[in-house]
Amino acid sequence: MAKESFSFSKRLQSFRFAGQGFFAFLQKEHNAWLHFIASVLVITLGFLLAISRTEWISLVVVIGLVWIAEMFNTCLEVLLDFLSPAHHPQVKFIKDVAAGAVLIAAAVALVTGLIIFIPHFY
Repeated sequence: MAKESFSFSKRLQSFRFAGQGFFAFLQKEHNAWLHFIASVLVITLGFLLAISRTEWISLVVVIGLVWIAEMFNTCLEVLLDFLSPAHHPQVKFIKDVAAGAVLIAAAVALVTGLIIFIPHFY
């Protein structure tokens, strides 16, 4: 199979598809709105407290980690529901582990936020 040559229009199209995917995620997933609200609150607090560049980097990384984990979890759930509509113990295990990954990402983000913000209040 011949390799396709580089195309700016194809790259722009891929960004458009990615944007459509993100907005579809926001429209269809209730947890996405919880993450959105939490992200806005944390970013607002960061500006209000004038946190350092290093603190911003930490927040951006953990916020991104939570969003990525939630989006992958959603993809896995939708894919598994499509492939195996009936209840199956292995599918349940996969979905539970993926949800657990989101929980861990959110916990890491929470602890990071506490480490960053608590000292600003004392």
